[in-house]
Amino acid sequence: MSTTQSIPAGLALDARSLDGLRRDAAHDPQAVVRKAAGQFEALFMQQLLKSMRDAMPKSGMFQGPGHDTYVGMLDQQMSQSMAGRPGGLAELIAKQLSRHIAPPGEAPARPPPSPGGQAQAGSWLEPATAAARSPGQRSQPVSFRPSPWQPSQPSQPSPSLDPAASARLKASLARRLDGPQAAFVDRMWPHALAAQRETGVPAAFVVGQAALESGWGRHEIRHPDGRSAHNLFGIKATGGWKGATVDVTTTEYVDGQPRRVVERFRAYDSYADAFGDWAKLMADSPRYGGVLRAGQSVEGFAHGMQRAGYATDPRYGSKLENTINQTLLLRRLVI
Repeated sequence: MSTTQSIPAGLALDARSLDGLRRDAAHDPQAVVRKAAGQFEALFMQQLLKSMRDAMPKSGMFQGPGHDTYVGMLDQQMSQSMAGRPGGLAELIAKQLSRHIAPPGEAPARPPPSPGGQAQAGSWLEPATAAARSPGQRSQPVSFRPSPWQPSQPSQPSPSLDPAASARLKASLARRLDGPQAAFVDRMWPHALAAQRETGVPAAFVVGQAALESGWGRHEIRHPDGRSAHNLFGIKATGGWKGATVDVTTTEYVDGQPRRVVERFRAYDSYADAFGDWAKLMADSPRYGGVLRAGQSVEGFAHGMQRAGYATDPRYGSKLENTINQTLLLRRLVI
C-alpha cells in the first residue's frame, strides 16, 4: 500500500494550505509529512515543466499577452495532479523524513557523530544531495571543478537507495518526463561522448546545445525533399565549407529584434558527422577558445557561448543554460 496520497487539486492556488499543514502537524505529524512531501514533489515538477517550456522557441498563432499566465497556471495545476502518486519522489521524501519523527514520548533520531565529535552536516539529506555539499557550503550551480569540465568527487562513497526504491523512482520520472526529449538525449549521447573526448566539453553540454538548436530534434534542418540534413547545431555554411548545404528560413536578431531571413547551412551525412564538425569548430576557432578554457559550469559555458557570438538571440545564454540543466536531469534521473 502506498505511503503517499494524491494532493488535492485545490492546493494549487490555495494560499491557506500552509496554515492547514501547520495546524494538522500538532495532531498527526506523519500525515503532514506525506502532504508536505507531495508539495515538494509538486514544486519539483513545476520547475521542470517551466524549464522545458523556457527552452522551447515561443511562436505560433496562440501566443498572446495572457498566454504565459495561462500556461503557468496550467503547469502549476498539472504539477499538483502528477505529484503524490505511488512510487514517486513524494514517497521517497516521506519515508526519509518519517525516520526523524519520533513517536510521542521519544526523542527524534540524531545523525551519528563524525570522528571529530561533530554531527556530519548534510547527513539527513538524500545521499546525492549530501554528497554534493560540504559543511557550510551553499547550493551552487552544477559545476565541474576542481579540474576543467570534471565533476568533483565525494571524499567517501555515498550510500545509495535500495534497488527497489531506485527502480521505482526512475520509472516514475520516466513516465512523467517528456518521452521524446529523453529519447533524444539517449540517441545522441554516444556522439556527444565522442565530442567530449575531442574538446573536453561535457557530453551533457553538447547534447543540451543540440537540443536547443533543433528543438530536441523536432525542428531540425531538412532538405527540400524532407531528408534530414543532420545539422543539429545550426552551423552555417561559412568559413570555407566545401560540403553539402541547404537553404533554410530562420530567425536572426538584428539590434535585438527578430527577423526572418534565409540562410545557408551545412548538411551532413550522419549525426556523427555533425557532432564531429561541432567539435572541430570548437577546437579550431579562436573565438571559442576562451569558452573551453574558462567555462567550468553550466552557466559559464552557456553564457560564454553567447558572448563568443554563437547565436544572435540576446537570451541565448539563458536558454542554453536551461536546456543543459534539463539534459542533466534527464541523463541522471531517467536514463
